[in-house]
Amino acid sequence: MKRKVLSTILAVSMVATMVVGCGGGSTQTEAPAADAGTEAPAEGGDNAQAEAPAPVAADKEGGKVGVAMPTQSSERWIKDGGNMKEKLEAMGYEVDLQYAEDDVQMQVSQIENMIAAEADCLVIAAVDSGALTTVEAQAKEAGIPIIAYDRLLMDTDAVSYYASFDNEGVGTAIGEYIKTAKDLDAAKAAGESYTIEFFMGSPDDNNAVLLHKGVMGVLQPYLDDGTLVCKTGRTSFDETCILRWSQETAQQWCENYLTGFYADEDLDIACTAFDGFAYGVKAALQGAGYTADNWPLVTGQDAELMACKNILDGTQTASIFKDTGLLADKCVTMVEAVMKGSEPEINDTTTYDNNVVVVPSYLCTPVAVDKTNLEEVVVDSGYYTAADLGL
Repeated sequence: MKRKVLSTILAVSMVATMVVGCGGGSTQTEAPAADAGTEAPAEGGDNAQAEAPAPVAADKEGGKVGVAMPTQSSERWIKDGGNMKEKLEAMGYEVDLQYAEDDVQMQVSQIENMIAAEADCLVIAAVDSGALTTVEAQAKEAGIPIIAYDRLLMDTDAVSYYASFDNEGVGTAIGEYIKTAKDLDAAKAAGESYTIEFFMGSPDDNNAVLLHKGVMGVLQPYLDDGTLVCKTGRTSFDETCILRWSQETAQQWCENYLTGFYADEDLDIACTAFDGFAYGVKAALQGAGYTADNWPLVTGQDAELMACKNILDGTQTASIFKDTGLLADKCVTMVEAVMKGSEPEINDTTTYDNNVVVVPSYLCTPVAVDKTNLEEVVVDSGYYTAADLGL
């Protein structure tokens, strides 16, 4: 078959250490300087309206599918990979599932091996969305189609389709949750304010850029009118992005913020873009002596099992539930369509410009969960059992 185939002195001291975050590795724990980070991709490239390459029809049943996942350090990626492998094997495909442990070169090598093994299709959730262009070009040259999974592959024309959640919608859901939970309109009318700090996603993940856009689309007016007060002044994506979604970095930032800016005033809202960040914030808050009486609103994303338990015990307020079983289903249908030479279901053909092509996409809908609807959403759907949550 021809294959088509991430006190003043204290404050000054803290700021002086903010030099890594977005530009460093996942083990770095100091917050970055205001000009650190990776610039968000421009809206539209020179060939922004070019079409993604169409796959060629397969000419036999079955085939090999390479699935490249970024890491096993996050529960959600383990579930994603396992779901896809199970579903694809049940359909008769041979599946090579690999995890790169947030190591770009390891992922490159894994994908090269998949190409050498004559995979018929590749599913890639990138460690670094813009660092795989060379190996992606190798796949295109070998006639192997690529489906980007939950992280858009940037700066390449080798990607055929994209399966993800509405990533700006995830940010909007986080922002709307904060707006509603704190009744920001009422606070504005009463001349009241809340303090807030931001912990946003990795600069090498296009999803993080869109998520920040969604958050700020809701919260920026309240920052502008003083209803929300960010005492560090760090609100832009470049100032709040955390490389490789590092929990350790989020904890260190929060510790620094609490020491340098919140010694005499409580932090009211920790707007985090990932459950792992929420875990780091929780540890920092506990270390600073916060209790249930002054615990801030803490958001997250992915509704990991630990996050759900933290929501139930009050140390995390909310998360964004993304049914990765549904996402895996949609990606599997894309693989099947590519292997059979047909067109998969698509519901977005305009949003996901990777600077070379606009990638046809299927977007699943995220849902905010807290104590009021957690059991209904994650248990009734079968995502977790009541026993999993200790209910």
